[in-house]
Amino acid sequence: MNVQTQNIQSAPARGFDPITLEVLRNALEATAQEMGTVLKHTSFSPNIKERMDASCSIFDARAQLVAQAEHVPVHLGAMLRAVGPTIDVIGHLEPGDVVVVNDPYPGGGHLPDITLISPVYAGERLIAYVANRAHHSDVGGMEPGSMPAKSVELFQEGLIIPPVRLFKRGEMQDDIMRFILANVRTPAERRGDLNAQVAALRIGERRIAEMAETYGTQLLVEGFDAILDYAERRMRRRLAELPDGVYEAEDCLDEDGTDPEPVVVKVKVTVKDDTLALDFAGSARQRRGNINVVAPLTHSGVFFAVKILSDPSIPVNAGTFRPVDIKIPKGSFLDAEHPAAVCAGNTETTHRVADTVLKAFAQIAPDRIPAASQGTMNLISIGGRDPRNGQTYTYIETICGGQGGRPRGPGMSGVQCNMTNTLNTPIEALEISYPLRVERYELRDGSGGEGQHNGGDGAIRALRILDHDARVSVQTDRRLFAPYGLGGGADGTCGQNWMAKADGTRVNLPGKGSLTLTNAEVVVVETPGGGGWGAKG
Repeated sequence: MNVQTQNIQSAPARGFDPITLEVLRNALEATAQEMGTVLKHTSFSPNIKERMDASCSIFDARAQLVAQAEHVPVHLGAMLRAVGPTIDVIGHLEPGDVVVVNDPYPGGGHLPDITLISPVYAGERLIAYVANRAHHSDVGGMEPGSMPAKSVELFQEGLIIPPVRLFKRGEMQDDIMRFILANVRTPAERRGDLNAQVAALRIGERRIAEMAETYGTQLLVEGFDAILDYAERRMRRRLAELPDGVYEAEDCLDEDGTDPEPVVVKVKVTVKDDTLALDFAGSARQRRGNINVVAPLTHSGVFFAVKILSDPSIPVNAGTFRPVDIKIPKGSFLDAEHPAAVCAGNTETTHRVADTVLKAFAQIAPDRIPAASQGTMNLISIGGRDPRNGQTYTYIETICGGQGGRPRGPGMSGVQCNMTNTLNTPIEALEISYPLRVERYELRDGSGGEGQHNGGDGAIRALRILDHDARVSVQTDRRLFAPYGLGGGADGTCGQNWMAKADGTRVNLPGKGSLTLTNAEVVVVETPGGGGWGAKG
């Protein structure tokens, strides 16, 4: 990585005053949280202002993650690996610059996730970067919502934005903005959400500049190093408590959207002293369908599982994962090569990576690891023309499910699990914003696996179409292979998707599919329950 490093001074951090370290660490985390609050409250789309499908982070001048808010794990873990390569493409950034990117290959995500990055200067000195990632409800492509079920190459999934400057020295580049808005179905909403992302960056820049003024630039920069070293020491201490050995696990996705063959994830975990090594050799080759992921997303699933294994109070930053080595075989679907389709890799494959790693970790520390949660984001997108005003609309949402039973208690029901941490779109906000009516929204009783500690129940979300011809896409998994139980607990119940025609006839839908629904037809998503933990008494 060749991130600009002018004026960067690294200092030994182990002797850093611990009280000052805690003050700085908490101030940085609070800044990331405030950035998220600004983003949520100034955005236009329900997907961000209601669900907060967005994340904010702070990086040092070498593009190492220093602090993050408790937002969406799949965003945050990928940004840890992706911000540096994005900046490498651009080169030197001036005060007031804002980089925009959604290209998964340098950007580490999928096309609907648009990332903005801005440098932070103290006088003439570059001291940090602030970044955020938000899931936009549409970025073009073959289906409304930009999550097509049958895409087989990246070009079908939407507008590809390589790393470019959206702002130069504080001035918006109108040609870049016009180009983006010309390629999406909902340009006014996209402009509003991008402006909200910029506002969040500006508050982050301001707060960090205030810290530099209060504590001194040099102390703040040294504090970044101290925070990373502190997280590394705590992680190594936790890993050293684990029994050395080699542990293996396997799980799979139902299929890739184009081929019914299951998609296997294999991992071998080696614990040695105070380090972890994970090798995904034996995992499926890159697939034609869109469940492929770029490597930063595979890392994201691993990082989530490592946090569960270790200690939730350890700060999450680049130092946290220094003791973790990840190997992904070239040509596998866990490190896709351009222009592979990847839109569902973000929502589905990252879950299965986490599930597989956690299954291996359950052999290492069975008293810490829960049974499998629902293992899918149950993403649904609907788009068309709103008959109330004639405007184009795109609705997108991930639907909650069952959490796996835990060593210390049952799993929660109807929650976002593992790689997602979003809210739901409230019924009132959904029905005001879109020509849709929520017919059912309830827990799916009995869908959690039984055990000493039962898995949580999934949910049922039924949406009636009030448009004449709406395109509907579903990207879901765990429709064939259930969330696993642990320690003698039963598996959770698989999810299912179906539609009801206007006459009430039920038609089952695949886990991944796109179709047209007309006025008065209903699409129903029933989400999986979590696995049970421990043998039932």
